[in-house]
Amino acid sequence: MSGRAQRDASVGPPEENARIPSSVDAFLASLAGASALGALLGHPAEEQVRQGYGHTLREIAQQPVTWIETASRMHAVRSLVEESVASVSAVVFTGSGSSVYAAECVAPYLQRALGVPVSAVPAGLILTHPESCLPPNGAFLVVSLARSGDSPESRAVVDFLLEERPQARHLFITCNRDGALATSYRDRAEVRTIVLDERTDDRSLVMTSSFTNLVLASRALAGRPEGCEQRAAGLARAAAGLLRERTSEIAASARNGFGSAVYLGSGCRLGSAREAALKMLEMNAGDVWTYAESYLGLRHGPMTAIRPDTLVVAFLSSDPQVRAYERDLLGELDRKSLGAGRVVLGAGIPNDVVASKQALVLDCGDAASADEDLTLLDALVGQLLAFFRCLGSGYRPDSPSADDVITRVVSGFEIHRRRSQVSR
Repeated sequence: MSGRAQRDASVGPPEENARIPSSVDAFLASLAGASALGALLGHPAEEQVRQGYGHTLREIAQQPVTWIETASRMHAVRSLVEESVASVSAVVFTGSGSSVYAAECVAPYLQRALGVPVSAVPAGLILTHPESCLPPNGAFLVVSLARSGDSPESRAVVDFLLEERPQARHLFITCNRDGALATSYRDRAEVRTIVLDERTDDRSLVMTSSFTNLVLASRALAGRPEGCEQRAAGLARAAAGLLRERTSEIAASARNGFGSAVYLGSGCRLGSAREAALKMLEMNAGDVWTYAESYLGLRHGPMTAIRPDTLVVAFLSSDPQVRAYERDLLGELDRKSLGAGRVVLGAGIPNDVVASKQALVLDCGDAASADEDLTLLDALVGQLLAFFRCLGSGYRPDSPSADDVITRVVSGFEIHRRRSQVSR
């Protein structure tokens, strides 16, 4: 990148963004062209898979189409959603890895919308410390998020809660109609299941489409399905513009020689920062060290992680008060000359946020201005950065862990049973 901040008024021309074909194949064909993404999409699908990136590329690029479909699907099951949240005193989202980061993206928004406590709890924590992370009494809803629904924790948590917390009701949101979550509890009256479109059941090792669609589907618990569909359409247009217009710049940032990456987000966008950091770590087999933190938390020790070769990825809030704190922190990084470069994503980004630092600025304008909306675009940018860095480093994005240190579905391990000491 040049020393001058790279800026664009929006992620793409409105007239182009408005045209999103309803089929994934037609949409991908519309992206083919001279950009870094379009050039790869121009290769035959068989060649893409042979080169080791075909599944990941398709699953990243198809997201605008799948978001529109997911919003429509959640509208169709609105009565099931309403029954799930009716008269509960709390909502607990759970999952593992990316799935719990998806929960972190949506929990703050749903707490405001529903007026009850909403938390994001790793499935493993429920297995090891249920008394400290579950509501102590009252009827509550457990929302299990999963791409495959086959990870050891997924079913173990449900089995434990059905036995030990009978006052809990359950809602599964999964991308795999054949997974254990979707198939093993069909006869339980306290369990409801929503299966998303099969295209969101990513074949790549890393979660991309599945992550953003789980976030979008979860937001439907707030109600107002028509509004959800309108927001999904706006987000799809913003994402399409980014994919058409900005991927070459994102690819250049990804290949800029950084040795580590720090991701910053506030509130719900700390969840998308964690997910973006995980994508870079997974897709590059651990070669790029990553860290995610809140802006205010960075000062309390983690700022030492920003080295001369560190890329700083800043997800900038649309809330004026929150953004004031974030601007102060970015200014401090500038004064201390920390980091090798910067990527900033937000809506209506002020010039002075990036004026004195090498930066790629991705301004979504009015297409997506609420922080809960921007989590999906944060994740998309994080995926693209990780994908292009992976290719540039000679890895295969579909299966970057050649020695199977990590796998698409976590391999089985022993579940150690325990009984909760919390009163029912």
